[in-house]
Amino acid sequence: VQLQASGGGPVQAGASLRLSCKSPGRIISMYTKAWFRQLPGKEREFVAAISGNGRSTQYADSVKGRFTISRDNAENAVWLQMNSLKPEDTAVYYCAASREFSLSYSSYDYEYSGQGTQVTVSS
Repeated sequence: VQLQASGGGPVQAGASLRLSCKSPGRIISMYTKAWFRQLPGKEREFVAAISGNGRSTQYADSVKGRFTISRDNAENAVWLQMNSLKPEDTAVYYCAASREFSLSYSSYDYEYSGQGTQVTVSS
């Protein structure tokens, strides 16, 4: 099962981007979803997570107040709205899904992921 992330690109610092992630089926669309990011040679870093019903969210301290995670299960989609982007936000962003209800910060707790989308923020 592959989740497809899209919406990345090159932007200037201070700009906004909205990343999208599509789930391949109706069942997985109900799973806990999360966004992670990764730089070459480094571990995946937690960005944000959202519960299956969309009522609970968690954010990394580095993105609180700037990023917003949301979802629409009817559309099998989850989004990451990124505002006030900084050069340190540059990374490949991945979406992930988990059957578990807890909003884990570890990418190892998410059974499904897929190809990421590159976000490059220049100063």
